[in-house]
Amino acid sequence: MIVRNKKTFGVGIVFAISFLAVLLAIFTPLFKGKNGLQFADDSFNRLSKGSSYFIPKVATNNEKFMGKTFATTIKVNKPEDKPGDAEKRAENIAKVFTTAGAKVDISGASLKIEGDLGKVLASALQDSDDMFKNQGDKIKTRYATDDEKKMFRQWHNALAKVIKELQKEKKIEEAKMVNEVVKKAIEPAYNFYQIDGERVVDHAGMLSGLLVFYVAYTMWWGYAIFYMFDGLGLSMKKAKVKKEA
Repeated sequence: MIVRNKKTFGVGIVFAISFLAVLLAIFTPLFKGKNGLQFADDSFNRLSKGSSYFIPKVATNNEKFMGKTFATTIKVNKPEDKPGDAEKRAENIAKVFTTAGAKVDISGASLKIEGDLGKVLASALQDSDDMFKNQGDKIKTRYATDDEKKMFRQWHNALAKVIKELQKEKKIEEAKMVNEVVKKAIEPAYNFYQIDGERVVDHAGMLSGLLVFYVAYTMWWGYAIFYMFDGLGLSMKKAKVKKEA
């Protein structure tokens, strides 16, 4: 292929080489032992956690459910379960509910649960608060377990089922409260466990820098292609409009 404009082609080559050099640097562990993608991902996770602490507000919303009793039966088996998995899960779920003051009867992978909805959710919120604050040892002590994440996950396993049962019983207000606990407390606490939260306002400069870099870096490669193609004599022009005779 013949280079028709060496100047613009050279500019394109410089852009392309520098783009690839930066790309190589991004995938090199230059950022505290992590590559650029890992560093950015960790940074955004910390900032996301810093703006995801809704547990105190959810706890306030839960106060009106104190004294409201509920009774439901859930099945906790999963298609991918191996022999004994569902039964062990049922035992762990029973442990978190009985610790919350509820009564639980187990029959294989089925659990009949009765108790004070507000108190049960308050217990789930306390566990969520401990996990969110990276205090997993409290979960280990509370439930005599060596795997705090597995034990804490039982709240999600059970309450997701409880929501469906409450909806079937037309107890919409109660179902909404349980769903709020799951979405705004349990899930963030589990997903952000062992991550140190940081406030966005404290890292506004870094966020702005990453955004500017992302936009500039995307355009960088675009200009490299544009200049190389222009140097080869390949360009896009608007087609001339043919006039009718």
